[in-house]
Amino acid sequence: MGRQRNILKKLAETFYIRHMFLRQALAECLGTLILVMFGCGSVAQLVLSRGSHGTFLSVNLAFGSAVTLGIILSGRISGGHLNPAVTFALCLLKREEWRNFPLFFFSQTLGAFLGATIIFGMYFDALWDFSHGELIVVGENATAGIFATYPSEHLSLVNGFFDQLIGTASLIVCILAIVDPYNSPVPRGLEPFTVGLVVSVIGLSMGFNCGYAVNPARDLGPRIFTAVAGWGAEVFFYWFLVPTCAPFLGAAVGVFLYQAMIGNHWNSEMHGNKKDEAREEGRLTRSTLRTNEEA
Repeated sequence: MGRQRNILKKLAETFYIRHMFLRQALAECLGTLILVMFGCGSVAQLVLSRGSHGTFLSVNLAFGSAVTLGIILSGRISGGHLNPAVTFALCLLKREEWRNFPLFFFSQTLGAFLGATIIFGMYFDALWDFSHGELIVVGENATAGIFATYPSEHLSLVNGFFDQLIGTASLIVCILAIVDPYNSPVPRGLEPFTVGLVVSVIGLSMGFNCGYAVNPARDLGPRIFTAVAGWGAEVFFYWFLVPTCAPFLGAAVGVFLYQAMIGNHWNSEMHGNKKDEAREEGRLTRSTLRTNEEA
């Protein structure tokens, strides 16, 4: 028992990472891996079983739960962003340093890539059986949509861009409300569950058009994987720019809406209260001095 403890201690010392920046990046990578593995895994079950092992509801519950688990896993170290749009929003608010953004984006995308890789390996035989030996991007037996998002036939490029903008803005507004200590705060420790609920609600109400990516890393990482795994460059037709770029604009819109309608008013009230407190404190001080002089 003592020898085993010593071995474990030496391994821990060997693999210990002292650089906090790198530890945060690894946490974001693993958290996003969990998100994509469980989320895309639920889509794989639904598609490959032709509906016998999943529903639209089960997919949305899986993605929401996966977000919750990813935040629980990485939140203490990196904040559990799992989404470059969330990191971008926090940078706009100066709650995260801009120098962290590129590495977080890369780590989240890498985690999503690895999550897609795991699901591909897990359902490898089912994928080939479903598509009769072909990896198809669009069509009756298409399987690329298991990993990345693609538009419905009725959806135009402009409407798709608006869809992603509104979905991401809604996500950011809700997240800012959840973490705002001056608003109606969520009980400590329940933040991951509340954010997961928000993701599920967005999916249930906005998932019809194009699968509600609202997360550039969640879409781009698996899309890159499908390109190198056999689906080919067709996965990068014009649509991929929408879930990659629109969420950043949606994040900016979400930050503006929350700050303009709620967040900035807390700051003004707090500033006003501090002025009133200082004024009252000064009045009491002067009153005390006069009393002492009279005495």
